[in-house]
Amino acid sequence: MLKTAIIGGSGYTGGELLRLLLSHTEVEITAITSEKSVGKPAVQLFPNLKDKTDLVFEKNNPVVISKKANFVFLCLPHCAAMDAAIAYLKYGKKVVDLSADFRLKDYKVYEKWYKEKHTAKDLLKKAVYGLPELYRDKIQNAELVANPGCYPTSAILALAPLFKSKWAKGIDLPIIIDSKSAVSGAGRGAEVAYLFTEANESVRAYKIGSHRHTPEIEQELSKAANKNIKVSFAPHLIPMNRGILSTIYIKKPINAGQLLDHYMDFYMNEPFVRILDSGALPDTKNIRGSNICEIGIVEDKRTGMTIIVSAIDNLIKGASGQAIQNMNIMQGFDEGCGLNLLPIFP
Repeated sequence: MLKTAIIGGSGYTGGELLRLLLSHTEVEITAITSEKSVGKPAVQLFPNLKDKTDLVFEKNNPVVISKKANFVFLCLPHCAAMDAAIAYLKYGKKVVDLSADFRLKDYKVYEKWYKEKHTAKDLLKKAVYGLPELYRDKIQNAELVANPGCYPTSAILALAPLFKSKWAKGIDLPIIIDSKSAVSGAGRGAEVAYLFTEANESVRAYKIGSHRHTPEIEQELSKAANKNIKVSFAPHLIPMNRGILSTIYIKKPINAGQLLDHYMDFYMNEPFVRILDSGALPDTKNIRGSNICEIGIVEDKRTGMTIIVSAIDNLIKGASGQAIQNMNIMQGFDEGCGLNLLPIFP
């Protein structure tokens, strides 16, 4: 059994990791940390796991935790994960970081968008971007994996096959990405904007043109296209617990049937990407509670646009499920272990 620790486990991603790993046949969770909840039983914060674990939150002490665990998930805020990654790698542990600290390869880009100094620049070359559908071979041999953001996962999976195809030439930029995310994407912190009366019965656009996931999306799409890609990213907050729907507008008419065939071939051996038949479009309720990304494609002949739609569960494929998928690849486990979850319906 792989002894595993969850660092910063009191938030939504930590809770999902705990829930999913408790059913993982190859893993034993030996530690879970939270600076604000030291001494509290994990089930006090996650009563859905009552009688399933007796773990108690403890302080993040790498010396102590490293004696208990061989694999570490970092569920810390950006900047806080840098020192933790340095420490656990020093003790020879494999790390999946769910923060943004190692996703961007250029530290100057990180500092521009996150307004913080990057203090672990040497690890940026070592870190592997953890999108298995694109980087599985590199993830297999990685010691540090940067788990992608939820919005970028939905956008990159929807667009990478296009930019690796014959249709990539002649696409007008920028690509327009309209994404709608559940409130859980903002984390578990208490902020006025995410209170029930503020978010319920409302759809709100925010951080258009300035969202921190923008450079992450552009970085990975530029790699796929082998040229500089710019996107206009418009995120929205919607009043539901989990899920992301991204509607992406391409300024080029492409035959939807042919493009769908290409996507089906591209993702043929990917267990967690589901390409929908012609005429069908993703719906967040159909992937809620699963590690699946659904993708649908429409050609709008009247306007000469191609529209790609994707849906993921932001807490699973957009965060904790993908982190476990990465761990499975790094450890040589069956990739679906702990993740063969049927969607919750309705």
